[in-house]
Amino acid sequence: MLNPDGVYLGNYRCSLMGFDLNRHWANPSPWAHPTLHGVKQLIIEMYNNPKINLEFYIDIHAHSTMMNGFMYGNIFEDEERFQRQAVLPKLLCQNAEDFSYSSTSFNRDAVKAGTGRRFLGGLLNDTSYCYTLEVSFYSYIVAGTTTAVPYTEEAYMKLGRNVARTFLDYYRLNSLVERPLAPTPKTRKEKEPLFKGTTPQGQGTGHVGSKLEKRSQTHPKDQSLPTQ
Repeated sequence: MLNPDGVYLGNYRCSLMGFDLNRHWANPSPWAHPTLHGVKQLIIEMYNNPKINLEFYIDIHAHSTMMNGFMYGNIFEDEERFQRQAVLPKLLCQNAEDFSYSSTSFNRDAVKAGTGRRFLGGLLNDTSYCYTLEVSFYSYIVAGTTTAVPYTEEAYMKLGRNVARTFLDYYRLNSLVERPLAPTPKTRKEKEPLFKGTTPQGQGTGHVGSKLEKRSQTHPKDQSLPTQ
């Protein structure tokens, strides 16, 4: 699912042929993984579009053994970027009683190299953050209790609403939502850093310059970019 502001929410697990789609992001086959191939092309087109700033990618999975909702994120050498990545799941933990930040982890496991989180984390800009949102198949435990609460359709929908509410809180940290709307085209040069008083890594010459510099390292027509 994609909203007009460039927040992409993915939910793809297995193809009809039994392929685990979340392990083929580097080189998806147009015939074996047609949905994944199309989604990847869409994200790369968005990334190459100067009018779109793709800031978040969230791949949504159901987990068969663990309880609650939790996230997987990436590991970055830059400490500031790594800390900023943790802000969204921390805010979600405050908004959703069934989301567990203690179960959230950040890794670069080799076995996960072909996942959307890992692949896109190496492709997109330093101001983009990629996560996997895992949610239990069956139940969650509210903090401070020991009773398992079964998930229902309404409970899953409530978590989705809390994710949307968390994005609102996230952008309010920089007063982006409260800023009056102006009838001017959206350009990256007009955007302020995500959090006041900080400058994301590699933005000394502006967001666009950073994006073009990173893109120049790979042929623009190459649709099979290396993983992180």
